[in-house]
Amino acid sequence: MEIQELTSLEEMLPHFDLMQLMYKKMDLAMYKSFLETMIPNNYSQIAVFENDQCIGLTGIWFGTKLWCGKFIEIDNFIVHPDHRSKGIGNKICDFVEAKAKALGCTNIVLDAYTTNFPAHRFYYNQGFGPKGFHFVKILDENGLT
Repeated sequence: MEIQELTSLEEMLPHFDLMQLMYKKMDLAMYKSFLETMIPNNYSQIAVFENDQCIGLTGIWFGTKLWCGKFIEIDNFIVHPDHRSKGIGNKICDFVEAKAKALGCTNIVLDAYTTNFPAHRFYYNQGFGPKGFHFVKILDENGLT
């Protein structure tokens, strides 16, 4: 297995099929338009490859907030269902943590849906814990999730 940070649209687009497992309503044109906005705002992706196939992927954001200073946010974490329970998620988290430390971050943050209990268990096992609530006011019920 090989792990890489993807920083360009050209590197990210070929792995749309994996991201689409999470966002079934998203099409390639929408994904491309979102990435074109996100990449210039400190977004990249961490990808795990096996035999040139992307089998695990997460987005990360690097930034600074008043409550914590420098941080990395994990976003859209997915491992292909055929490759789960093989340590791929651990590899991604280890890579993100090393990057966060190298950047001088004080926190790694993420959101998980309240009903996604397998994700909660995984993140607890990675040393994450709840700090507060992420409140959402939905303005479009026809969104991607």
